[in-house]
Formats: sequence, C-alpha cells, structure tokens
Amino acid sequence: MSTITIQEARVNLVEVIHRLSPGEEVVITENDQPVAKLVATQRPPRKIPKLGTQRGSVLSMEHFDDPLDDFKEYTG
Repeated sequence: MSTITIQEARVNLVEVIHRLSPGEEVVITENDQPVAKLVATQRPPRKIPKLGTQRGSVLSMEHFDDPLDDFKEYTG
C-alpha cells in the first residue's frame, strides 16, 4: 500500500488511478494524517467473441466486379 499527499493526488489523480492494479490501495494523507483510501476495482472480464456469430451478415453480390454502365465512354 502506497501513500501520497492530498496535493499530489489533486495534481496526478488520473495517473495514480491508471497505475493501480486491481485490488491495490493508495492512502491519501493531509498533514501526515490519512484522510482517504483509493482502491482499484476489479476490471470486468473482456468478452471474447465466439466464432461463427456473424455468419450470414456479409452480403456478397454476384455482379459486384462488373463494369459500371456510366463509365463505358471512358473505358473504350
């Protein structure tokens, strides 16, 4: 458990929070007396996508690569 002053916490709060590991604690002091405790929460587990869940969502057109009629005069 580490300790920082209230002035350090005010200036560097974002950095202190991002450095904490889940469950780690930081005591914030004022005039050498503890006034608060910052505790990192557990991060929610990352959801791993399951294979095959997007099946059928990609549209493939039969004539996708055919030349466009609007550009016939430019292609010769």
